[in-house]
Amino acid sequence: MPRIILIETSTALCSTAVCDASGIVCSRRSDEPRAHASKTAVFVQEMLAECGWKVSDCDAVCVSKGPGSYTGLRVGVSTAKGLCFGADIPLLAVSTPEILVRQAIEGGNLPEGCTAIMPVIDARRMEVYTALFGPDGNQHGEIAPVIIEEGSFASAFDEGPVLIIGDAADKCRILPAAAFLQTCPDATAMRVPALKRFAAGAFEDPAYFEPLYIKQFVATVSRKKLF
Repeated sequence: MPRIILIETSTALCSTAVCDASGIVCSRRSDEPRAHASKTAVFVQEMLAECGWKVSDCDAVCVSKGPGSYTGLRVGVSTAKGLCFGADIPLLAVSTPEILVRQAIEGGNLPEGCTAIMPVIDARRMEVYTALFGPDGNQHGEIAPVIIEEGSFASAFDEGPVLIIGDAADKCRILPAAAFLQTCPDATAMRVPALKRFAAGAFEDPAYFEPLYIKQFVATVSRKKLF
């Protein structure tokens, strides 16, 4: 019965959990702004203390690989790598859209007759990171940045009711979806895909693993004059 530490920091919500094959053992979450760097490792430490475990008592660490916030992803991946190197346990990774899809399925949020789930992660302005998934959780197509406008994904909406879920759901309300759920991905929804990857031996190389940024990070210079 594998024990897996789950870390999700790709959006505004910082969340962690510990799971085994029977379910979620314990979890932590915080939506405090810009607190990922100060909360993530502390949350992991608190959970393990609550369980009476050490990191080495766990069988793997699973991290959300994005896309999402550049800073948030770096915090989550860095924490996960540190745990893996320190305890000599393997690294697993799950995409942010897949986590949102699991939330929709496990939370009973699918509209009646649902034919597709569209997870959407905010990419600023009217752009989102997304891919279409079936109501069974299977992914159809690559995750990509898309500008939301009338007519986007028209063929998907023609096939039947679609659920749009994610932290960019509200700005997608110009689309004819059957239901919208404005929410951030949560680590507790990583359990099923993490266990599947563990069973399949689909481990990442901690030395070379990088988050799925999709877009290159561009540093900007403040226009405010300091002197």
